Amino acid sequence: MAICLAGAAASPAAAEVTVAALGDSLTQGYGLPPAEGFVPQLEAWLAARGADVRLINAGVSGDTTAGGLSRVDWTLTPEVDAMIVALGGNDLLRGIDPAESRANLDGILAAADAAGVEVLLIGMEAPGNYGAEYKAAFDGMYEDLAGRWDVPLADNFLGALTALPDREAAIRDYLQPDGIHPNAAGVDLIVEALGPAVLDLVERAAAGD
Repeated sequence: MAICLAGAAASPAAAEVTVAALGDSLTQGYGLPPAEGFVPQLEAWLAARGADVRLINAGVSGDTTAGGLSRVDWTLTPEVDAMIVALGGNDLLRGIDPAESRANLDGILAAADAAGVEVLLIGMEAPGNYGAEYKAAFDGMYEDLAGRWDVPLADNFLGALTALPDREAAIRDYLQPDGIHPNAAGVDLIVEALGPAVLDLVERAAAGD
């Protein structure tokens, strides 16, 4: 179930909500000063819109969906009200079978469901060089799992950057020298795109208290 990221922000949450961001280096903030990573920038974006929210950075550089599954239970501590799941990029880099990635994400969503925790699933998009069959299986697993577990889906973590019309300028202006991880300005664009969906997650978690 895909959601629109361009809509108006929801009204602020009435009480503090704790959100765990389960992910890889994109979530962890690889290569950036602590204040410029995804989690602190997102927390500041939410606070600026009146949300009383605390984000837990549960991103681990190099983590695959299997790694996320292995630590989801201790990520879902009693104070966690909601969880962002943003995994799959390292599965792509390693060429892991999408069926395996899908099973791992399914286990993560099952754990969240069992814990009664609201979830926002954030997808990734496979490049075309993996072949049409791989790309279809990988890209499609996020929407299928969002539908299976009735959770909202943000289609592509890096969508704000990949949608820019000038690819060379996007790489130069918004990525670190490795050409993979966003710089602080790139993170800012990503947060602007994903923020409304996360704010909606916070609102849903607050309503469930």
